[in-house]
Amino acid sequence: MRKLVTLVIASCCLLSSFAQYNYPATKIVDSSNTYFGVNYKDPYRWLENFKDSAVVIWFRQQADLSNSILNKISGRDELIAEWRMLDKLQPPRINGRDYENGRIFYRKTMPGENVAKLYFREGMNGQEQLLFDPTAYIKGKKFSIQNVLPSYDGKKVVISYSAAGAEISTIKIMDVDTKTFLPESIYPSWFGPISWTFDNKAFTYFSQKTGDNTSPEFELNTKTKLHKLGDDVKNDIDFFSNETYTNLNIQPNELPFAGLNKDSRNYIFADLLNVRNEMFTYFAPVAQINSSKIDWKILCVPENKIVRSREIIGDDVYAITSKNVKNYKLIHTTLSDLNWDKAETIAAEKPNQTLESITHCKNYLLLTYSDGINNFIFKYNFKTKKTTEIKLPYSGSAGIFCLDNKTDDCYIGITSWNKPYTEFNLNAETDAFSPSTFNKPPVYPEAYTNLVVEEVEAKGHDGTMIPLSIIYKKGMKKDGTNVCLMDSYGAYGISMSPYFNNLENALAIRGVIIAIPHVRGGSEKGEAWYRAGYKTTKPNTWKDFNSCAEYLIANGYTSAKKLAGTGTSAGGVLISRAITERPDLYAAAICNVGCANAMRMELAPNGPANIPEFGTVKDSIECRALYEMDGVQHVVKNTNYPAVICVGGWNDPRVIAWEPGKFAAALQNSTTSGKPVIMKVNYDNGHFTEDKSVTFSNFADQFAFAMWQCGHPDFKLKN
Repeated sequence: MRKLVTLVIASCCLLSSFAQYNYPATKIVDSSNTYFGVNYKDPYRWLENFKDSAVVIWFRQQADLSNSILNKISGRDELIAEWRMLDKLQPPRINGRDYENGRIFYRKTMPGENVAKLYFREGMNGQEQLLFDPTAYIKGKKFSIQNVLPSYDGKKVVISYSAAGAEISTIKIMDVDTKTFLPESIYPSWFGPISWTFDNKAFTYFSQKTGDNTSPEFELNTKTKLHKLGDDVKNDIDFFSNETYTNLNIQPNELPFAGLNKDSRNYIFADLLNVRNEMFTYFAPVAQINSSKIDWKILCVPENKIVRSREIIGDDVYAITSKNVKNYKLIHTTLSDLNWDKAETIAAEKPNQTLESITHCKNYLLLTYSDGINNFIFKYNFKTKKTTEIKLPYSGSAGIFCLDNKTDDCYIGITSWNKPYTEFNLNAETDAFSPSTFNKPPVYPEAYTNLVVEEVEAKGHDGTMIPLSIIYKKGMKKDGTNVCLMDSYGAYGISMSPYFNNLENALAIRGVIIAIPHVRGGSEKGEAWYRAGYKTTKPNTWKDFNSCAEYLIANGYTSAKKLAGTGTSAGGVLISRAITERPDLYAAAICNVGCANAMRMELAPNGPANIPEFGTVKDSIECRALYEMDGVQHVVKNTNYPAVICVGGWNDPRVIAWEPGKFAAALQNSTTSGKPVIMKVNYDNGHFTEDKSVTFSNFADQFAFAMWQCGHPDFKLKN
């Protein structure tokens, strides 16, 4: 081992600036790819091999360096203390509710607890009973619940749980009355159980070849399997996959999910999923569930452009479509006479609002719209076929669900940039709101109630106006002296919807401006807004981010010496390219579990499923687009880059740690600004984790680093 380390160090080229931060030595190798006549160099490709002990050592050295720096920043521990204080003020939080045969199953997190436990009760007013505590299941192990699926008779519940943020679950079946597990155990499964059979004797689940998040086989040729209670899991049935249904031409990167729908009991349904927004679904008569070869029929293909949300009730199919509309519309057809081209329009496209989602209760379809910032709820009456608006108690992001859709009793949660999540009971028949049966709103200190919100627009590089949300402490002066944290995403059509962010708002009460650019690649302004930050148009995403930075500086909110940017996951494309294109705009940047190496992404374990969103190097046009997205490819030697903290989760199944790792290596070998570039490695985490203690520590490190580099007086290096 010592000899290997010596060889690695001997082969490295170090810049003089390294001495200041004593960066781990990083060798440069002669690796590259030639695509369509263009050679793309990749000198840090060796870091992709997690089986190589030299790579493991490099990441450990980077982690040690980052920890040695982060532990010296004042204000970090105070930030964690603030978040813990807010957490203790939070009433018990109940989520993941299911109602089956009179029993209500839910996950609950008490104030101060790090992860949720599973409970159930008999009816709404029944006595609460603890079913599963993941923190006490195996001594010395830290688990969190990934998924819960009660049987239709409420007597069994399938629980999937994982460790250290890995998301790759073990599946167990619990007898609810005895609170004991059945003997069988299933591993690995990323997404856990899918559905029970109506006789409550079997369930389908997502199955994959390996739980190794570094394996190329991690996400390829996955299956839906059927497990019958009491059977050896080795004999589980290959229910839906490219192996059992070769005639369907299921692609290796399509994830097959198949099961039953209790709202439409005459059919089996199967979906092929990846990051593609358009649904691809099959269906068949439920009588064929035990057939060795189910006769699958097409319900919808991507060309039908069924997106976002779909409700199947008996024979009726209600679906959102983007076909021939900008802001989506709601249409209706039937399984017995399926014809999307002749589908009835239930809710026409609105000119100034986009249709976000649908759900249903006994007598109504409930439709959620957005104006890009705030949500609006409408109800469609199945009998009268009329649609009316349900007036919300206040503006913000609203989410609605119905625990028992045999009634018109629903639940709706509302939050905004400066208002904590508040849940209400909603009677869909009368439109009456009342305090939630389950969740009560928190009461936070006065400083959190005095946050100001501005909604403005910044002019983009091509003249397009970019919505920008700005949150700050009352009394803020626009004199250019404020520290600002700018946070965005811009991918998959996911909008930056308002919500009360405890972590960032704790900075806001300390005088930090929080800015949320609604960049292209999200869908704040509909399908066209999403497609304007997609594949070949992806540069708009980071250019919009930079345009918002210019707006904030020009209008006195902050200055380039006080501005930090952050991007998470697919937002790694945004932040890595924002700072490589305009390093002069930022004092600091956070690349949090970020996709920073787009040209190599499809070769990562989770890469194949992301090809529909970002593209493939096998296509000449998409290859060039991937190059444009690639932060690693755009790092230039002898450039004054801002301070950067890259973050990787060692157990991350979504963005493998070598993506932010290679970005950190490239910056460390290239920057001449003298500002630190560090690679934080979370060995107890994945892409994210439910464990609040780990989350608090992780984000405290990120924010403290950025605030220190932006000159915030509360965050300085300790003597």
